[in-house]
Amino acid sequence: MGNDISLAAMIGLLVVLLILSAFFSGSETALMSLNRYKLRHKARAGHRGAKLAESLLQRPDRLIGLILLGNNAVNISASALVGVVSVQLGGEIGFAIGTAALTLIVLIFAETAPKTAAALHPERFAYPAAYIYYPLLKILYPLVWATNVMANTVLLLLGLRSTDADRHALSREELRTLVYETGARISGKYRQMLLSILDLEKVSVDDVMVPHNEIIGIDMTDDISEISQIISNSQHTRLPVYNDDIDNVLGILHLRRLANISTRDEFTKDDIRGLLDDPYFVPEGTPLSTQLLQFQKGRRRFALVVDEYGDIQGIVTLEDILEEIVGEFTTDPANDDDEIVKETDRTWLVSGTANVRDMNRVMGWDLPTDGPKTVNGLVLEYLESIPESGTCLKIGEYPIEIIEAKENRVQLARIYLPETDNKP
Repeated sequence: MGNDISLAAMIGLLVVLLILSAFFSGSETALMSLNRYKLRHKARAGHRGAKLAESLLQRPDRLIGLILLGNNAVNISASALVGVVSVQLGGEIGFAIGTAALTLIVLIFAETAPKTAAALHPERFAYPAAYIYYPLLKILYPLVWATNVMANTVLLLLGLRSTDADRHALSREELRTLVYETGARISGKYRQMLLSILDLEKVSVDDVMVPHNEIIGIDMTDDISEISQIISNSQHTRLPVYNDDIDNVLGILHLRRLANISTRDEFTKDDIRGLLDDPYFVPEGTPLSTQLLQFQKGRRRFALVVDEYGDIQGIVTLEDILEEIVGEFTTDPANDDDEIVKETDRTWLVSGTANVRDMNRVMGWDLPTDGPKTVNGLVLEYLESIPESGTCLKIGEYPIEIIEAKENRVQLARIYLPETDNKP
């Protein structure tokens, strides 16, 4: 009876050791599989288990040392116990069978199964385990410390440092991937806005500015009646004021100030000059992220883009940058100013002045944007000459037909969607 009780106790102890082995194996995988950013968010929100797990993961070498100490201790103890039980039950043959059986049991129930479950549901296993590991590390710290000193010495001889693992900063492209793969957790619109913010450094003021030849402003050499008509028809709240040529800019007029100077309908050129703000110039090639901060710092909304010679190349506004993030503010941007008009299901009539980047964003196209900014510039660069009406070419996957070309530039083109493009 004493032997039976002793054998039963050893088998019970063996089961406990296997459970502990499964715990150490699964919790190790769970803790190392935790999403560090979700973990940080939960810890900041006050989740106790997340706080403990975050504290443990600040020094992963100590945590791994603790887990391996426990796992190896229980596995070695289980092996010794199986040896004793096997010899008692079947002698040498029993020992061989017991060793093989233990290997299979440990592989399935103490390694593969718990690690797979922990990898699939890391938070479910990691947070409860943190409650055990945190005080256990305090108790066994001298032993863990000694083990880590020897292990880190070996790593140092191999040119590795344990602190190198404590770097979890994401690059811009990695952050893009993270945002893009959030799936249904973030709506498509908000996901696109986040991606646009990350891309601001890749986009310069040249890409979004109103080009020189499209600037609408007030020429002080015009008659006051012509100036009044420009102001009345203006869709903008700020207009550049210049003498004869935009390069001779005098300042920027906020139309609201002009409306407030008097209740009378008439105003003079002197009234306009007295209301001008100093022009604000920015160099071409300035990244939008930089310019957005400059607008915020200087409390400005309007800037003139100049080249290396000081010649004005265009105008960029705060609204232009915001549209790069949130999209066009108009209700139907594809038909803004009739620059893009749908002809058939697969063809669009496009003005030569249409901005290529805006078209790509609004229409979902993929025309090249690393060169000219407009359709006219894109065609001229590709052909290296001014085309005649009827000329056909293919840029990327998009066949293009020149409908009208005059005055040394493309006025109107027809763009055919590629067969693989299902955009309407």
